[in-house]
Amino acid sequence: MESGARRGQVKAAPQRRELYIGRMLNAPSPLASELAGLIAEYRALGRFAQLRDELQRVARAATPDALVVAAEEFLEDPQIAAPLYEVVVEAQPRNARALVLLANAYWLLGAGPDAVQDLASRAIEADATNRGAWHLWALSEADPRQRTIRWRQVHERFPTDDLALANMADNAASVASAEQDYEMLDLAIAGYEDLLSRAAEPEQKQALETALMALKGWKF
Repeated sequence: MESGARRGQVKAAPQRRELYIGRMLNAPSPLASELAGLIAEYRALGRFAQLRDELQRVARAATPDALVVAAEEFLEDPQIAAPLYEVVVEAQPRNARALVLLANAYWLLGAGPDAVQDLASRAIEADATNRGAWHLWALSEADPRQRTIRWRQVHERFPTDDLALANMADNAASVASAEQDYEMLDLAIAGYEDLLSRAAEPEQKQALETALMALKGWKF
């Protein structure tokens, strides 16, 4: 009986360790908890203008690596992510992921295409394989024709990227309609046909077929 009890204890112990480790991995870092408390406090008091400065004060007192981990907790809140990633980028100016996340936060906050494009270009220079950087670089171009060309370049660089292909086709169709441009119309049709050949869902196929039928009927 005693040896059986011991065997049972030996078997149960790894399960407890795995559960404990899992909780540790899912728990927010101490810095993230501190930042969350700060955010709750300042927002409850309505001190929104001071919150940004206070966040950056705490962020600059932390190590860059600790800040990178903590900032991940606030990616869905661009008002918080932006000031945190500004500090990360100051400390790690060639951190492509941080540059992209800051650019994305700026975009969501409506900071303007120039700021987004600058960060996206820096991220591309730091890591040319970062697809998010290329997407933001294309998205931040204000001129519709040039934006279409950028999406085409992104698609050529990442041929399996359906989002880039869809954006290229959508933008090409818009330019074709606005400028009565058959070259852009052909580009849009080619893009939608490529997407149709990859589509797996019936609803997606139907939407693409409808779009193609309409585009092929355009006469300028």
